[in-house]
Amino acid sequence: MQQLRCFKAYDVRGRIPDEINETLAYQIGQAYAGFVQPKRVAVGCDIRQSSADILRALTRGLTDSGVDVADIGLCGTEGVYFATFAEGFDGGIMVTASHNPPDYNGMKFVREGSRPISADTGLKDMQALIEQGRLPPKAAAAGRVTPLDTSGKYLEHLLGYLRGAKLKPLRVVVNAGNGGAGLIVDQLEPHLPFEFIRINHEPDGTFPNGVPNPMLEENRASTVEAIRRTRADVGLAWDGDYDRCFFFDEHGGFIEGYYLVGLLAEAFLREFRGARIVHDPRLTWNTIDIVQQCGGQPVLCKSGHAFIKQKMREVDAVYGGEMSAHHYFRDFAYCDSGMIPWLLVLEVMSESGKTLSELVGERQQLFPASGEINRELPARVGAATAALARVQQNYQARAKSIDFTDGLSMEFERWRFNLRGSNTEPLLRLNVESRADAALMQEKTAEVLRLLDGA
Repeated sequence: MQQLRCFKAYDVRGRIPDEINETLAYQIGQAYAGFVQPKRVAVGCDIRQSSADILRALTRGLTDSGVDVADIGLCGTEGVYFATFAEGFDGGIMVTASHNPPDYNGMKFVREGSRPISADTGLKDMQALIEQGRLPPKAAAAGRVTPLDTSGKYLEHLLGYLRGAKLKPLRVVVNAGNGGAGLIVDQLEPHLPFEFIRINHEPDGTFPNGVPNPMLEENRASTVEAIRRTRADVGLAWDGDYDRCFFFDEHGGFIEGYYLVGLLAEAFLREFRGARIVHDPRLTWNTIDIVQQCGGQPVLCKSGHAFIKQKMREVDAVYGGEMSAHHYFRDFAYCDSGMIPWLLVLEVMSESGKTLSELVGERQQLFPASGEINRELPARVGAATAALARVQQNYQARAKSIDFTDGLSMEFERWRFNLRGSNTEPLLRLNVESRADAALMQEKTAEVLRLLDGA
């Protein structure tokens, strides 16, 4: 029985060709058909050099199983989400490895209504069908493949979030990282008054300017330099499949995703008074403070897109945000988008007359945060559990509250932290914040790290 290493918590991802290849892509198409039992499925792919071949093999697996396929072609992950819910398909599959190196590829899966399929809701079942050789036989009648262009409806949907806003001719640096985001910026440009300054704009699956992952500090320099050189009002950068959008202020300062959650929550609550806003447990105080001030209801949820989307559906939240730069929208079938956030932020900048640094600067001072810090774990069973227990025991007597929604969250009078294990790597991830005391935040961050390092 083959053992597949590319099936992860939320998607399929692995190195080409030893962990994922055309043979496996064909089998994944069969497994998806066997598990979901769809009649019509939307498919698309990112700009990686291997994506078109992987998509063709996946499509054959679906059609040989009797499934009709609507082929969007080159798109971002949200393009598949949009097609699935807007066109009423039974499911969607995106071929992408997002921000992984060029020799990786993978897939993300949704079912009807763009509901995510993760390890707990089907990926393990699909994996078992392949590993155990229980794939469905070829259908008597093969499915059909039809090209599908959703770009017109998609652009209309994106622009609909602006709701007649009076936008200013802002100067905007856009860094697509040679991923797919630039294609959408180009399509939106005729409808917007912004002046776009393009860097690393052309789609190129070899990623000549580095892997498109703005979370890595070394990948931010080109955006910062362009902002300062052109005196731009704001900078934007995306990962490869542009389901995450990252912001830089007019000085070139990188804005942690945490503060964008609060900014977007406030924008939605001005229109939807009393609405629910879903947020993750890693950093919370700023979000809770803004949501409550604006008359909304903050709802805590475990990190990860599958959990956030499910919680948003349960409570009918208008918006959900994670500090990892994933932003979710009720009108987008509760899915995440890397295009909607920047349109909304530039709308807020236009209508308020404030710079991005002014919009988030006060919040950064009120709730300074460490940013996510990773610590590698020893290669032994139970290492994460032991580390969490050691930290909890150290602070137990002084904590005002302890929460286990996602890892370990402990709150004190003036500071709090969240410590959680990675879903995909042998790492613990630490986030610390304080109430208007950056020195305390830094002191406590160092203190927790010493505990983790066994000092």
